[in-house]
Amino acid sequence: MDFGTEISNALCFAISKGYQIHPDAFEMLKGLDIDILRIIQDIIKAKVASKDNSIILVEDIKMVVDKHSKNGESQNQIQNSSYGKSLSSSSSSSLDLLHLRNSDTSEPVSYRVLLDPTPIINSGEGVEGYTSLFRSRYEKSMHILSLRPDSRRITRVKTLKKKKTDTGNHKPYMQYEQISGLSSTMVVAGLVMSRQFKRHGLEIVIDDFSGDLHVMGTTEDIKKQGSLITTDQMVMLELENGRKSQNFVIKNIISPDIPDHLPNRAKSESYVVLISDLHVGSKYFMETAFMKFLNWISSTDDEIVRKIKFLCIGGDLIDGIGIFPNQDKELLELNINSQMSHVMDLLSRIPKHINVFVIPGNHDPGRRALPQPSIPRQSSEKLYTFQNFKMLGNPSLIELNGVKILMYHGQGLDDIIGTIPDLSYAKPAEAMKVLLRARHLSPIYGERTPIAPEQEDHMVITEVPDIFHSGHIHVLDAQNYRGTLIVNSGTWQGQTNFQRTMGIIPNPGVAVIVDLSTLQPFIMNFSQ
Repeated sequence: MDFGTEISNALCFAISKGYQIHPDAFEMLKGLDIDILRIIQDIIKAKVASKDNSIILVEDIKMVVDKHSKNGESQNQIQNSSYGKSLSSSSSSSLDLLHLRNSDTSEPVSYRVLLDPTPIINSGEGVEGYTSLFRSRYEKSMHILSLRPDSRRITRVKTLKKKKTDTGNHKPYMQYEQISGLSSTMVVAGLVMSRQFKRHGLEIVIDDFSGDLHVMGTTEDIKKQGSLITTDQMVMLELENGRKSQNFVIKNIISPDIPDHLPNRAKSESYVVLISDLHVGSKYFMETAFMKFLNWISSTDDEIVRKIKFLCIGGDLIDGIGIFPNQDKELLELNINSQMSHVMDLLSRIPKHINVFVIPGNHDPGRRALPQPSIPRQSSEKLYTFQNFKMLGNPSLIELNGVKILMYHGQGLDDIIGTIPDLSYAKPAEAMKVLLRARHLSPIYGERTPIAPEQEDHMVITEVPDIFHSGHIHVLDAQNYRGTLIVNSGTWQGQTNFQRTMGIIPNPGVAVIVDLSTLQPFIMNFSQ
């Protein structure tokens, strides 16, 4: 096995277990000639035992290497590694975090747009439109479930259900007779029509377009599982016959979810920058910090900048007009054309060799219902003339040097945080996990997020992304979930009055840089 493969395997293992490796520690690993994967495995084993979820540091490596040394295993001494022995993990500033290894600027750059809803949006009307939308959601979600081995047991509701008149207590759910030939446990799948926690347990109603089914779950485990699902998402329910009645009882709740996987990685070192929520036009827009970012990304003698090949902007370029009550009191620019002209002048400073991908947010011009087409050309003509800019819809799936990035502004996160217990705006990555488990970017219909009655549901997560990038929440957060790097990239707007009343503390003036060859995220702070 060559050294590059060994390093890659070690990084894959760490990420798959939910751990990240500090850049200083990464450099130290490259200077060792012992089994790097085993070193990482031993470190993570110790962290798991002590319930330590922190990043892997130089000290962690030293501790394990010293232990191996005492056991008589051959190795290069730490001080002889290619990384200087005077470096400590606490000595790097935020602007030093990306100084990994040297590379030239001749690395190949490739990108593909795998999904952009802009040219395929086809809204229906009224009840028929929404029927088409939810039928498409059901069919796409069933296809995802069909990849699971236990999906072969799925029984249609109309096959399972044999109505029996409820002559007793007028329960809100139906009773069912056992059907000859079916086992005592069976599986159904459908969209969640309602989810209610009652005194005796959890009641779920699902619909699979052949009929609806009311079932109950009574155990604490089922209640916990039920708290992590949303209305209108697809679920698979494992049912068993109730001991004291002819009702089916929920034994297990299964979401479509993404599989535990090893993500794609670029073959050579190259970086993508993830930012979102500029809100140009707002009096809280941090223009000084954004100018620092633009000056930095335009520099020619910075080792980090030379490796940046891509920039993804996750929506809300401007603050807009009339987005919320009394917004005019928080605006410096009261004209949407003035706001767009301002942001276009700023973005024109981005070097032409960096490929820029832009999706809209709920504050930008154009329709606000999901999915959103790209920002209208008449509102942003200048951006469309930049050869290095790709104006895409929300959501979009792109592939950068072989790495799949799902870009979604994040409007649906409001509904997720508002309906799932224990979630908050302080940890948006937890809410983003719910979307990955549901395999849908905005599953809840009828709450704060407007959803258009499309003929096809473009919000279903049909392909598993390597990176899931959102904004909207204005809070910086990054986690790994089953091999997918989740990033909510903060904002360039200071705390607003609304956020202050809600107790939301934003992370302004930051950019997230991801090494596409390792999927390691690093933070650059320009607000200081």
